[in-house]
Amino acid sequence: MLGEYDIIVVGAGHAGSEAAAAAANLGSSVLLITMNMQTIAQMSCNPAMGGIAKGQIVREIDALGGYSGIVTDKTMIQFRMLNKSKGPAMWSPRAQSDRTLFTIEWRNMLEQTPNLDFWQDTVVGVLTDGNKILGVKTLMGQEIKSKAVIFTNGTFLNGTIHIGTKNFGGGRMGERASENLTEELIKLGFESARMKTGTPVRVDGRTIDFSKLIEQPGDAEPGKFSFTDTPVLNKQRSCYLAYTSTEVHDTLKTGFDESPMFTGTIEGTGPRYCPSIEDKIERFSDKTSHQLFIEPEGWNTIEYYVNGFSSSLPDHIQLKALRKIAGFENAKIFRPGYAIEYDYFPPEQLKYTLETRLIQSLYFAGQINGTTGYEEAAAQGLIAGINAHRKINGLSEFVLKRSDAYIGVLIDDLITKGVDEPYRMFTSRAEYRILLRQNSADLRLTPMSYEIGLASEERMRRVERKNEIISELVKFFKKESISPDEINSLFEQKGTSKLSQKVKIETVLSRPQIQLKDLIENVEGISKFAGQYDETYLNECLEEAEILVKYSRYIEKEKEMANRLNKLEDLKLGADIDYFKISALSYEAREKLSKVKPETLGQALRISGVSPADASVLAVYMGR
Repeated sequence: MLGEYDIIVVGAGHAGSEAAAAAANLGSSVLLITMNMQTIAQMSCNPAMGGIAKGQIVREIDALGGYSGIVTDKTMIQFRMLNKSKGPAMWSPRAQSDRTLFTIEWRNMLEQTPNLDFWQDTVVGVLTDGNKILGVKTLMGQEIKSKAVIFTNGTFLNGTIHIGTKNFGGGRMGERASENLTEELIKLGFESARMKTGTPVRVDGRTIDFSKLIEQPGDAEPGKFSFTDTPVLNKQRSCYLAYTSTEVHDTLKTGFDESPMFTGTIEGTGPRYCPSIEDKIERFSDKTSHQLFIEPEGWNTIEYYVNGFSSSLPDHIQLKALRKIAGFENAKIFRPGYAIEYDYFPPEQLKYTLETRLIQSLYFAGQINGTTGYEEAAAQGLIAGINAHRKINGLSEFVLKRSDAYIGVLIDDLITKGVDEPYRMFTSRAEYRILLRQNSADLRLTPMSYEIGLASEERMRRVERKNEIISELVKFFKKESISPDEINSLFEQKGTSKLSQKVKIETVLSRPQIQLKDLIENVEGISKFAGQYDETYLNECLEEAEILVKYSRYIEKEKEMANRLNKLEDLKLGADIDYFKISALSYEAREKLSKVKPETLGQALRISGVSPADASVLAVYMGR
């Protein structure tokens, strides 16, 4: 019944949606297969996008031509820029979204994407010819042919939901698990393992006493994620802070003997950085309280998400403990928290394009690779969609380096280091943080995306104009001077030493107490110069120009380091090297290198178990 497609994407979560959009926008005919057309890109856990390092990823996805940033801007109910008290390398945008509108908007955008078809069904197997993918088999008996397949199955592969001593199959509460596919892939030679994640109770907001909570409003001047002309928020909904107590912890402990985590029912590894409340109590027994974030689920709903109260304890224990929290004494819940175990495939089995090593033109993206988070999944989907299209058209691989993007760090970490717990991104994972600032994502990545045909002409022209304005601003700051009469009153207000003679604007900006907005408000020459530009994205240009001047030494130093290390990245290692024959390598290095098969010396260096001495041996072996 269904014809042949260039690419089949299995799963319509965040990874699958980005993969389908990217491949279709590049010109491939794409079939997106999902078990439920009503839950496309659903926010299965908290109703938010971005956060520390994750916000950088969403901006990179947008800069590359993905949809996540646009959808977030259109559906957000609150925006905050996190870490503003720190340097610009740490600034991270985060938005609360309307959960229902988010799914609706994603589906709307996908339905308007040319070359993209949909099919509601469950994929239960693959069609192959030796080590080449030919298509998929579905539960309804369809055999659909394609040139490439991208699996983005999320938590659905043999998913099991746990609530106390109760457990049942499911990929998400109320939705069945995907069965048989793991076993089919194992037959082809893939390794699989189990992981665990969880989600908290959802609470009826009418039963919360918000007067006992701490209000957390959005930014007074809310930003956005997309570099396109998406709407800016003109009203916002507040989040709130609450705290657990020893009484809450003691109540939760009464259910520990029924906890699937502590009884051994759950075998999969859970996320270290987003543990369940019972795990926090056990691991941090010295703490008498834990912070909770109370997040609204949308504009017009009474449902609230209790971030930090994830649990798989019996439902009656969860409710009893919840009611011990100040403000929740009379709380009613829509559903309890639960843990979910699911199959994943260790990502060392992938190439840097996210194509599997075993089967040509078969790609894995998202939680199937052992990651956690919408943002990490969406980034992988985008890269898999781009590379699947390029592979079937005989084009070169699209791979981002660690110095190019957080997305490059993410994929490099997965392939070279593997995962032993659900992987999430942090700024600390990126060694080039000051180069990978969230505000510069379009300047870094849109030209790359435009070159491969994904970013539009309009996006590229916008980046070019933005670059021109930033360059002109920086030149002005380096060339023009400020006199003591113009600035000393401001310096006195800011508590910094006065000028005794004229100095360049860049010298003034290098003072930590002085911001560019202060100069624009107080120095007529600067305000006039800035005022000659179109305000469409002037603030973006001013922010970037200020960073380039204020942090120029750090930026140049990091660029030099990246250039030196990228020489290692450019030293290709042959795919057919027999590492076991290189006796000077440690045995562990031989094992790890044989398994991962790094493409470059730089990638080899980052593999756990490969020492600098081993890297030197490889350099000699390669004639360096």
